[in-house]
Amino acid sequence: MESIRAFLKKKDVEISVKRYLIDAMGAMAQGLFCSLLIGTIINTVGLLFDIGVLKNVVAIVGGRSYTVGGLAMAMSGPAMAGAIGRALHCPPMVLFSLLTVGFATNALGGAGGPLAVLFVAIVTGEIGKLVSGETKVDILVTPLVTIGVGVTLAAWWAPPLGALAMKTGALIMWATELQPFLMGILVSVLVGIALTLPISSAAICAALSLTGLAGGAAVAGCSAQMIGFAVQSFRENGMGGLLSQGLGTSMLQMPNIVKNPRIWIGPILASAVTGPLATCVFKLRMDGAAVSSGMGTCGLVGQIGVFTGWVADVAAGTKAAITSYDWIGLLLISFIIPAILSPLINAGCGRLGWVKEGDMKL
Repeated sequence: MESIRAFLKKKDVEISVKRYLIDAMGAMAQGLFCSLLIGTIINTVGLLFDIGVLKNVVAIVGGRSYTVGGLAMAMSGPAMAGAIGRALHCPPMVLFSLLTVGFATNALGGAGGPLAVLFVAIVTGEIGKLVSGETKVDILVTPLVTIGVGVTLAAWWAPPLGALAMKTGALIMWATELQPFLMGILVSVLVGIALTLPISSAAICAALSLTGLAGGAAVAGCSAQMIGFAVQSFRENGMGGLLSQGLGTSMLQMPNIVKNPRIWIGPILASAVTGPLATCVFKLRMDGAAVSSGMGTCGLVGQIGVFTGWVADVAAGTKAAITSYDWIGLLLISFIIPAILSPLINAGCGRLGWVKEGDMKL
């Protein structure tokens, strides 16, 4: 047993929640951002501003036409697997072999491909690390084992995992359409909490293909966390803190939340208000990329995702036009309401002696 532990340590194989559910999932979200999400944004900018180089076909592969953004979107599987491999500290030949594994897994997993990529890339990456550098013909053995194991697992795991993710996401979206008030609260609060925790809300939304009204509630919850913490901690952190939390991530507050969890009350209650407002009043929908649902105001990705959905719906004829009511709803849900509610609730917590000056200092 000691020899096995020593070998795993030498190979940097760390079986832990942090490595697999925090580091790997966070990296997967970055891979999605740099492929599927940025590709969607490029396509939208091209269509919106009539930029030929962005909206015209630049490549035809297997009879399928691709724009610049389309090429980026097509590489989401390799991008996710490569990002996960980097988070697992895979050696170069394992890391490069994971690109093929990611492509195969994402393709076989369908709409639930991201969840399948997470599982398959983790297992394959760790197995690849175990064999890497162990033979004199490493240049052959490592990619053969990594790709062989990965593609086999992809064929075995990706279809059922993809189906499970799709059914789970569909169930959440169906429940939100059926009970928009209660599910608006539930989805908004839970996804918002996930955004602030050291896990990836974006990866969760992508894995579940969370779009529609449920996606809109997720945007509301994530935005409430980011804008809520940014505004209620402004006295302690100034403009730098406002921008780093409001356009970056509320995860910066996690060390302070550990010290005093009550500073979290304001953003959580704000998300419980904005969620049902999004689903019941403004009918805020995420008809763009599912990964955008879990991004909130990070780089305004959540709002851009909602906007790309509007553009796509107008182009498809399912939406007549983008109205002023749409914009008012997006601004109120994403920025104005959490910027007002969260500090007010936090001030009430201060009067109760639950929070004090300096509790949210970054």
